Amino acid sequence: MKATKVEYTVKIEFAKQNAENISNVMIDLKQLNNADLKYSSFLLDDKKSFVHFVLTNTEEAGKILNTLDSFKKFRAELKASNPEIPPLVKNIMLVDSSYDIF
Repeated sequence: MKATKVEYTVKIEFAKQNAENISNVMIDLKQLNNADLKYSSFLLDDKKSFVHFVLTNTEEAGKILNTLDSFKKFRAELKASNPEIPPLVKNIMLVDSSYDIF
């Protein structure tokens, strides 16, 4: 299993559009219904900082996001928005969980 955390802060005027772009990615992922990919996104209290968690169970699942048009649009618009704090990607390791992830 591979786990990744991405954190960034957008300008407040872009936050709503960013959330919509994320929702479009989630719609596409739900339609794919791949059990080896789990992706969650959260908005912090400041209403402009986002945290994403991506969990993949196979190498193939790890490639799915970059093939989606909705994800390409999300990334391009995020970059073009000139975020206050650009995305910081961290690979993380699961210590334990109270539920089965895969």
